[in-house]
Amino acid sequence: MAVTIDLSGSVAVVTGGTRGVGAGITRALLEAGAEVVTCARRAPEAPVTAAGRTARFLPVDLRDPAAVEAFFERVRDDHGRLDTLVNNAGGTPYRTLADGDADQHARVVALNLVAPLTASLAAHRVMSRQDGGGSIVMVGSVSGTRPSPGSAAYGAAKAGLENLARSMAVEWAPLVRVNTLVLGMVRTELSHLHYGDEDGIAAVGRTVPLGRLAAPADIGDACVFLASDRAAYVSGASLHVHGGGERPAFLDAATVNQP
Repeated sequence: MAVTIDLSGSVAVVTGGTRGVGAGITRALLEAGAEVVTCARRAPEAPVTAAGRTARFLPVDLRDPAAVEAFFERVRDDHGRLDTLVNNAGGTPYRTLADGDADQHARVVALNLVAPLTASLAAHRVMSRQDGGGSIVMVGSVSGTRPSPGSAAYGAAKAGLENLARSMAVEWAPLVRVNTLVLGMVRTELSHLHYGDEDGIAAVGRTVPLGRLAAPADIGDACVFLASDRAAYVSGASLHVHGGGERPAFLDAATVNQP
C-alpha cells in the first residue's frame, strides 16, 4: 500500500536550499505540501519550484549569529511557526591539510559545524515555544565516518555534526526531534567538477553497491520522512543515504576469491 506523506500547513527552512542537494530537498518538501523558506548569502537566478508551488528565498549569512537570529524571527513572524529546519548548507574545496593554513581549515569547520549549531539554536527558540515542537535535520556525510583525505576539516566537522545532533536530541526532547542524514555521493550540477564527464560519473556510480550516485530527490524524500509524523519516534538517529556505502578497497586488492 502506498503511503503519502502530507506536510500541508507546516513551515520548513532549508539552508543552502537553492541548488544541488538543497534544491532537491526543497522540491521534495514543496511536493509534500510544506511552505518552504530557503536561505543563502546570494539569491538564486530563479526560485525553486515544484508541484506548482514556489519556495521563498531570504538572504542570510549563516556565520553571523545576529543575522541568523533575525532570520528565524522573521520566518516566525511571517509564517506563524517553524516546523522543520534542514541544515544543508556547507561544503569545502579540495585542500590537503599541509596545503592550507589553520584559518582556512577553521573556516571550513565554521561553515559545516558552527553554522548549523547557530541555526539550530535559533530554530529551537521558535520550535520549543509552539504546539507540536519541530524537527531538525542535519545533512551529514560519509566523510565524517571514514578518513577524508583532501577534505579533512570537512570530515571532522561532519563527524562533529552527527555527535552534536545526538546531544541536541537528548537535551531538546520531547518537543524537538533532531536527526542526521549521512550522505554518500550525490549527482548534482557540480558533479563534473569532481568526477569528470558522463563516463567518469558513471564509473564512480558503479563503485556504489546500488550502481549509481544518489539523486537530490533521494535525499529530499528522506528529509520529508524525518520531518513528518511518520518519524515521530525517530530522534538522535543517523540515517545513511549512501546506496550501500563503499566497497572496501582490500577486496579488489586481494589475490584470492572473496566469499
